[in-house]
Amino acid sequence: MKYTVITGASSGIGYESALAFASRGKNLIVVARRKDKLEKLKSEITQINPNLDVVIRTTDLSVTENAYNLYESLRDFQIETWINNAGFGNFASVADQNLNKIEAMLHLNIESLTILTSLYVRDYSNVEGTQLINVSSGGGYKIVADAITYCATKFYVSAFTEGLAHELKTKGANMQVKVLAPAATETEFAKRSFDLDEFQYEGVVPQFHTSKQMAGFILDLYDSNKVVGIVDGYTYEFELRDPIFNFVVRTTN
Repeated sequence: MKYTVITGASSGIGYESALAFASRGKNLIVVARRKDKLEKLKSEITQINPNLDVVIRTTDLSVTENAYNLYESLRDFQIETWINNAGFGNFASVADQNLNKIEAMLHLNIESLTILTSLYVRDYSNVEGTQLINVSSGGGYKIVADAITYCATKFYVSAFTEGLAHELKTKGANMQVKVLAPAATETEFAKRSFDLDEFQYEGVVPQFHTSKQMAGFILDLYDSNKVVGIVDGYTYEFELRDPIFNFVVRTTN
């Protein structure tokens, strides 16, 4: 039995992506901090297809050690697809940003993503039909005012993932590695970024996609042979593209 792992599955893009993959008949391992939200997700998936197996893992991936523990807990599962979606943002000037929050963001957006990616690639890169999708951001290709540190974490995700895609391709590995770069999406992102109790996108954000639309885009990326799935920041159209960053192959004389 094969499984799709989705981190950050308790809301937003992760939640809707789990439903989207369930509609494809995929067994799921859903990961997040909030067990009640994951239980609700499991109930919805059961209504879509009662024959699917849905495994819940409750953990806080802003604690780096938990990334290792999560992966170790999944050793007995055959993992077909791994989606690193967990992450959060921050809007503040560099001088004014809350460094405790920034530290947690760096642990989650960069460290845990790198650990989980590395462990999955180590075990599955030569397994036919496997995919790794890391969720970056339009801010992983463009620096946004008052979100400099957040964008820097997502530049890392984009560069790391594109570089890994090149690396595995040159090695002839079976695994496909891809990066999703959403623009504004109706999730809990803004609420957490601004440290608000509530945030209403409608009437405030000029253009945005719903989490369900973004889950559709992640399926488009999953079905494609392209490395990058990115939302154009001006037209808000979704584009499937080859790697964007330059990749230099090291040569020796």
